[in-house]
Amino acid sequence: MNQRVFPDPDRYAICPLEGPVLPFYDGAFEAAYVLLSPFMRPKSTTFDLTNAAREDWSADELCQTFESVRWSQVRDLCGFPSIASIDVALRTMIGGLRKDFADEELADVLANSLSQHRLLAPVEGLFPELIQDPVLSFIQSLAQEWLWVGDEFCTERKLCWIDDLKPASAKVALTSGSVFTPDKANLWTVHWDSHFTIFCSSRPNVERLARHPTLEGFVCAPETEIYWSLQSV
Repeated sequence: MNQRVFPDPDRYAICPLEGPVLPFYDGAFEAAYVLLSPFMRPKSTTFDLTNAAREDWSADELCQTFESVRWSQVRDLCGFPSIASIDVALRTMIGGLRKDFADEELADVLANSLSQHRLLAPVEGLFPELIQDPVLSFIQSLAQEWLWVGDEFCTERKLCWIDDLKPASAKVALTSGSVFTPDKANLWTVHWDSHFTIFCSSRPNVERLARHPTLEGFVCAPETEIYWSLQSV
């Protein structure tokens, strides 16, 4: 047999590419939370945004230089009816939607508002640097000390001490893919074409995360899909 076919990936270690979130994780996790990747504002009013090429900055440098701006704030700045409009605008800006779902008008309003208020949009497909510390600290609060760091399909993984992943002391950079606890009870994962990440765990843990004061998002309902904003259109 010459054809090589990957085995099915472990559901506790990956992100669904599309479709409903909770049914994808049936048997692995009972609840999931969509963590919205924050917009970014320079802490200094004199900071030159033209020098903000993210690839040239470490996660810690970004955390020292920028502060988080919530989607709810950007929604109000743009006059949008909901955060779903922001998601559609962001996806349109990166060419991540089919023509019949894209909305160039929303994208233009968002782009103009970001420029006017000196904000940077989140980058798709990444663990947002500004929320890495609070999410990793939350995972530690669940009596966890280690995380497996895996690629998108979890064909490779590396076991890391959680403190070694935090921006201020990072020995391993978190970019894309997934991180999950050795007991397979918790997963933090990135969807490659989205401006949010997903945390999966027990229902009590997800409800605790939903009350976190510095994080923004929503608990997945049974019908919530990866392209959840299109369900509101």
